Amino acid sequence: MLPGVDIPAGLPPRYNIAPGQLVAVVPNTPGRQLDFFQWGLVPSWAKDTAIAHRLINARAETLADKPTFRAALRRRRCLIPADGFYEWYHPAGQPGKTPLAFQLASRRPFAFAGLWDVWLAPDGSELYTCTIITTAADPFIAPFHARMPVILDPAHYAAWLDPREQSPAALLPLLQPSARLIAFPVSPLVNNARLDAPACVEPTGPEITPGPDDQPEGR
Repeated sequence: MLPGVDIPAGLPPRYNIAPGQLVAVVPNTPGRQLDFFQWGLVPSWAKDTAIAHRLINARAETLADKPTFRAALRRRRCLIPADGFYEWYHPAGQPGKTPLAFQLASRRPFAFAGLWDVWLAPDGSELYTCTIITTAADPFIAPFHARMPVILDPAHYAAWLDPREQSPAALLPLLQPSARLIAFPVSPLVNNARLDAPACVEPTGPEITPGPDDQPEGR
């Protein structure tokens, strides 16, 4: 459960979500109810949906400046509930990359900060899409990847989901690393976007935990 967010019970679990698929979102519309949007933003002004594959992520540092994101930052924000995410890294002296699963040290669910938009198709149908905001990796994740998704502090959910237009000055300070994470290696099966099964997230090696200076004070 996420504080102050209406998420229905009984949703089927997901283990491997790929760009272009539907993801659970809580948009900043009245009611704060969970919905499902396509992962990969298609701005309302786009000529077609081909842009979506390039907009699965949005850099926090440039949201307020880029025309693709600045209107959505002010008006169309969302939470994207999750309980983990994957990154790939190249261990020294080993061939290929190894997938790692990251979770909160508390093992609780959390929410990525996201943006959403709605695109009107030529046939008159509406396509709702979203993007996940990223920031520079914190000291724990930095050895594995230069970027990380923004895990929003629950204390900021209300501000992020406010349906009123907000200024970048009020929102951008919320997009900082704020959670203590752990990691563990998982099977390369996760590379198969068509596979969505518990095997994707089963540990294949020992847990990696942060040192005392690796992460901000977390939840």
